[in-house]
Amino acid sequence: MKNKKILLLGIMMVLLMMMLSGCVPGDGANSQTKLAGFFTGVWHGWIAPFTLIYSFFNRSVRIYEVFNTGFMYDLGYYMAIISGFGGLALSRSNKKKKDRSHRQ
Repeated sequence: MKNKKILLLGIMMVLLMMMLSGCVPGDGANSQTKLAGFFTGVWHGWIAPFTLIYSFFNRSVRIYEVFNTGFMYDLGYYMAIISGFGGLALSRSNKKKKDRSHRQ
């Protein structure tokens, strides 16, 4: 039973990686005439960990879109990075501290 769960999880991860690989930075969807904007930056920030892994296997893929609108793309990208990873870690640490203080 445990092996089936591990196999199913592995298959789901591979499918997720394949779906996300269609919208990674540097995939050719953006050019000098069609620049990546704020919401594209948010999306690329959210999928940055997956893009980093995918870039190990495909050298033409980068974690940051070169053809972007500048500040707005950067803002969306970094907002997604910070809120997706740093924000969650901070909220978890505060919960643990509150639980400890109530027990004592």
